[in-house]
Amino acid sequence: MDLDWQFMYHVLPAFGRGLWLTLYISFAGIVGALGVGFLSALGLYFPGFWSKPLGAYVQIARNTPLLIQLFFLYYGLNEIGFSLSAKTCAVVGIAFLGGGYMAESFLLGLKALPKVQLESALSLGLTRLQALKHVLFPQSLAISLPSLGANVIFLLKESSVVSAIALVDVMFVAKDVIGIYYKTDEALLLLVIAYLLVLLPLSILFVALEKHYKRHVC
Repeated sequence: MDLDWQFMYHVLPAFGRGLWLTLYISFAGIVGALGVGFLSALGLYFPGFWSKPLGAYVQIARNTPLLIQLFFLYYGLNEIGFSLSAKTCAVVGIAFLGGGYMAESFLLGLKALPKVQLESALSLGLTRLQALKHVLFPQSLAISLPSLGANVIFLLKESSVVSAIALVDVMFVAKDVIGIYYKTDEALLLLVIAYLLVLLPLSILFVALEKHYKRHVC
């Protein structure tokens, strides 16, 4: 494979800008997903009238593609007069999709703990919030971390579809370079490198966090 290194150097700034947008959207969406997922997991762990709506949300979020969700947010809402910017749609879409996956991960950790731990904490006079903060959450996080890490990486990769709503992310730049200059090999190589630069450090970080929590909490 004979690569045009000079051309790759020429388009590198465009890939850098695209990668920055990808990271911005992914980071904001993942933070939102963690918040939505954690609150949803609490609602499912402590049952009430909210359990069925939350369960329905988790199923809808996990079983509909991000692309369909983005089309609904960007084009569907616009048809009824509720217009959102492409960036906002991308962040909300990732948070909505990721929230369902994160809820399952947090809930997995909470359900893995013996019920007697919560009962003992309540019997000692702790409120449910205090029991969650000091007893349940630290232990459940150690169990949930592998799944949470996998979800973060999954959402970062899923963000590649935001180019469908005209956002100039790193995937959009790669497709643009291929379409205009017909430099397929160069564009794909830069795309792979861009994702590896983000995903490999994240994978290493989550492995290190998992080991840390297992050593100090479990």
